[in-house]
Amino acid sequence: QVQLVESGGGLVQAGGSLTLSCKGSGRTFESYSMGWFRQAPGKEREFVAAINWSGENTGYGDSVKGRFTISRDSTGNTVSLQMSSLKPEDTAVYYCNAKSSRSADEYWGQGTQVTVSS
Repeated sequence: QVQLVESGGGLVQAGGSLTLSCKGSGRTFESYSMGWFRQAPGKEREFVAAINWSGENTGYGDSVKGRFTISRDSTGNTVSLQMSSLKPEDTAVYYCNAKSSRSADEYWGQGTQVTVSS
């Protein structure tokens, strides 16, 4: 069974930092890009960041560029999101995503809550 398990969410003050991690299991994620989306109450799910299998290519949503950094470990199964200069508007449930570049396969984690207080 393929699983993506997020960790690292929590409560932080504005201006602070937090690191999220997502560990994939149940298959190899070779040829999969991995990334993060977020959804705040009453809003649509929003793209945050993504990284390809090799780690050479990354992409970020406009609202987090320059503040968030995505990385992937050498196994390719774990992706991390370093978040700094956090703002109250970053408050959301953050979801890990893995998407194949060769098929329609796509997986989601269960989500982890990030709350930024002002």
